[in-house]
Amino acid sequence: MLTDLEENIEIMLPKGGLRSKLQQSKETGRPLIIKLGFDPTAPDLHLGHAVVLKKLKQFQELGHQIIVLVGSFTARIGDPTGKNKARKPLNQEKIAENAATYIAQLAKIIDMSKTKVVFNGDWLDKLDFSEVIQLVSKVTVAQLMQRHDFHKRFTENQPIAMHELIYPILQGYDSVHIRSDIEIGGTDQLFNCTMGRQLQESFGMDPQVVLCMPLLRGLDGKEKMSKSLHNTIGLLDEPNEMFGKAMSIPDSLIPDYIDLTTDFTAAEKKMLKSRMEMGENPMEVKKLIAHNLVCQYHDQQAAMDAADFFAKQFQRKSFDDKSFVEVSLPLAKTQLGPVTKLVDLCHFLKKDQSKSAVRRLISEGAVQIDSTKCLDPDLPIDLTTGFRIKLGKRSFFRFV
Repeated sequence: MLTDLEENIEIMLPKGGLRSKLQQSKETGRPLIIKLGFDPTAPDLHLGHAVVLKKLKQFQELGHQIIVLVGSFTARIGDPTGKNKARKPLNQEKIAENAATYIAQLAKIIDMSKTKVVFNGDWLDKLDFSEVIQLVSKVTVAQLMQRHDFHKRFTENQPIAMHELIYPILQGYDSVHIRSDIEIGGTDQLFNCTMGRQLQESFGMDPQVVLCMPLLRGLDGKEKMSKSLHNTIGLLDEPNEMFGKAMSIPDSLIPDYIDLTTDFTAAEKKMLKSRMEMGENPMEVKKLIAHNLVCQYHDQQAAMDAADFFAKQFQRKSFDDKSFVEVSLPLAKTQLGPVTKLVDLCHFLKKDQSKSAVRRLISEGAVQIDSTKCLDPDLPIDLTTGFRIKLGKRSFFRFV
């Protein structure tokens, strides 16, 4: 049991802390409180989030209490981004909208009927100013400056606002309020999670154990998976899209994706990595990963259909041989008008992408109408006659 729980954990504080907490739970008969906190800054979850969620699922299946903590208060402040500027805070309406979407998507991995969802605005909004001062007095500026991005920005004379310094203290206080035994997050959350340990100790509590999971690199093979970097495989991606994206991961990331994104057994993971080391064609291993992902987030039939779709789309070279999704011309004209800009048409077809993302696809030459590549987002398109359009690598539409 302990070996399974320790799988893929990159950082554990303190070392051996997990074993101690599990033993404590066994002796007292009390389930551990496992905390996952998130600020609902973007509405879509992806495979990077799933790395942490799968660890939560393991604890949940052992009978421990999962608490998903929504930063309804802290999202209004803005978490430092880890880069050279603060993250833009959100308004209450957007927070509520994103949080509802997040919570619905969590059900793809964890059992929400056994999960407690709390909102830190319920207690942080009630602190008066003297209580806030007492709270921040428990942390020194020197301790806060140990956070890597704060230290970097300070040495580079980049501004650090006071609300950013207070943010990790508030996140740490969340652990005090819910009396968490374990907090799970990505390695980029190490500082904020350890702040929870420090504050719990200052309140005379047994400090939580911090478990940090590795950050999954995105489809670019460089940066961590992030919606803002457009390098994600989303948990809500359609089967064909999910399969196709998985097939596009760099070969160098295959071992990470085997370990962090699939639900193969330990023996199956070891076998797949051995096949890679023995020189098997990486594409064949990617097909197994892609099939596994679609099975996890959709079903077996969807995975088989997506594999077939991928073969037709990418192993047939001719544009005419592709599988096209048919779109009604009358419907398009009703919603867009008889003549519309290319960017508006593409956004109509790919509603899951922002207009700026669609503009980028067009400027990069990823949009083709019939046999012509289109580079002008403002190109007028006549919707009174039929045509075919390629949008990105995997999307083909026929207007009829």
